[in-house]
Amino acid sequence: MNHYYTNERNHQILIYLLKKHNIKKVIASPGTANSVFVGSIQNDSYFEVYSCVDERSAAYMACGLSLESNEPVVISCTGATAARNYMSGATEAFYSKLPILILTSSQPSGRIGHLVTQVTDRSSAPNDTCNLSIELPLVNSSEDEWLCTVNANKALSELRRHGGGPVHLNLITPYSYNESVALTHKDLQTARVIKRFEKKDSFPDLKGKKVAIFVGSHKRWNEKLTMYVESFCENCNSIVLCDHTSNYKGKYKILFPLVINQSDLNSKNIPAYSVDVLIHIGEISGEEGSPRMIKSNETWRVSEDGEIRDYFRNMTYIFEMSENDFFEKYQSGKEKNISFYEESLNVYETYKAKLPELTEKMPFSNVWLAQKIAPAIPKNSTVMLSILNTLRTWNYGIFDDSVNVYSPVGGFGIDGATSMLIGASLANSEKLYFCMSGDLAFFYDLNVLGNRHVGKYVRILLINNGLGFEFKKDYALAYRLLQDEVNPYVAADGHFGCKSKDLVRNFSENLGYKYLCASSKDEFMKQLDTFVNPEISDKPIVFECFVDSKDESIALNLIQNRSN
Repeated sequence: MNHYYTNERNHQILIYLLKKHNIKKVIASPGTANSVFVGSIQNDSYFEVYSCVDERSAAYMACGLSLESNEPVVISCTGATAARNYMSGATEAFYSKLPILILTSSQPSGRIGHLVTQVTDRSSAPNDTCNLSIELPLVNSSEDEWLCTVNANKALSELRRHGGGPVHLNLITPYSYNESVALTHKDLQTARVIKRFEKKDSFPDLKGKKVAIFVGSHKRWNEKLTMYVESFCENCNSIVLCDHTSNYKGKYKILFPLVINQSDLNSKNIPAYSVDVLIHIGEISGEEGSPRMIKSNETWRVSEDGEIRDYFRNMTYIFEMSENDFFEKYQSGKEKNISFYEESLNVYETYKAKLPELTEKMPFSNVWLAQKIAPAIPKNSTVMLSILNTLRTWNYGIFDDSVNVYSPVGGFGIDGATSMLIGASLANSEKLYFCMSGDLAFFYDLNVLGNRHVGKYVRILLINNGLGFEFKKDYALAYRLLQDEVNPYVAADGHFGCKSKDLVRNFSENLGYKYLCASSKDEFMKQLDTFVNPEISDKPIVFECFVDSKDESIALNLIQNRSN
């Protein structure tokens, strides 16, 4: 009988990627759980397969083979206690920095602890036996396929990283004898390969490719990086797609949220931006899922941490280096070409030109406030935005390029925006610091208002609609499921004084703040100059604006070109 490859997709992904990562040496120990893997490779001429009954010896044999050949070596074992016997050799590999892939085949992890024979817990490896320990799950969906592909690439690329070292990969098999494990596939189905580059390596060519840079939340930029990115855009006919938390101030910037969230594009399935290569820098974007509407054939991630962070789910390369080092490599001095930027800017400016007219139609709301306040924020100020609706709506506002904008998008939780703003304000008493916060986030972080270090240069805008509007917008999943029944529990309606006109006033004034409030556009305009006065006042300021969730929906739908 001719035997080929298993039908189990996680095994196919691993075998395909072993080849693409140039890993061919395997020392196999006997067993049933790993027979699917071993049976799939033993007749593949690419692999060099050796046998060793004792896993203790197998691990040390792998160390010796790796030392002598200067190549990674795979050791494969079955379930039960087999993997425990790898520990001595794995410890040797760890301290000797040898690239040994410890491949432990296992039954599904859900069986752990349920008295199933030969099932042991392999989820936690001793610290000095491997640099990374992850799992290749069974593949039953596209989500499983993605996770399995990423984990396999992560494990295989880790073997040679930072001088090399052992990696543990737990390979799940259904442990049953049926068509799911039949060794009948003559052709090995492909999988996406993710490769890691270091500064010393030769970089892939971008010639003839349409390129964009996507920037997530980012620390303050240095002048050299800005210069390199501008030059890159001119050499590669590229653009910089970002929101306010990117803090990018250079040329060729496109504030993509205003364009990418337009329903007239989305309803027709027209990609706002379509490129061959998307270069991803920075951290978590405040725009949640909308960046995935950028159409790209592949993504290159550039980060000093060198980690595979596959947000766009089409990563091909990870460049483990500083952004300066990456963009410096592409300073070729080609003839300047900015046609892609001019085309993208024209689309952006078309939507931006509609903002004044849309703003006049908007009711008093967070969206309207952003349109009025953002352009009026004094130069060189720092702004902190609370997450979700406030962050979303203020990404439609236009700040001066000298203003730094941040948001607690790292954890993306309701807590912390006001405290982060107060902490930032301790760095410089000569500039203004603004926090824009929805009511749930404001009250969650209320105690920091009583901190004795709060300076006179702190100003806080509280947009109070009495609940979590994030769950009330028309296209929110919770609202579509529950309609107005979303109010009492999901949207947390009715807490914190039910939009009391006295609660925040009394609290803030008793703590020494100047309190402002508004419930309409006219009342707001009377207070605006005080709130954005570029001169540091004699007290910190809390400005409370009372809005209605229905008006919030109307305003958000207007700016996103949605029907009400």
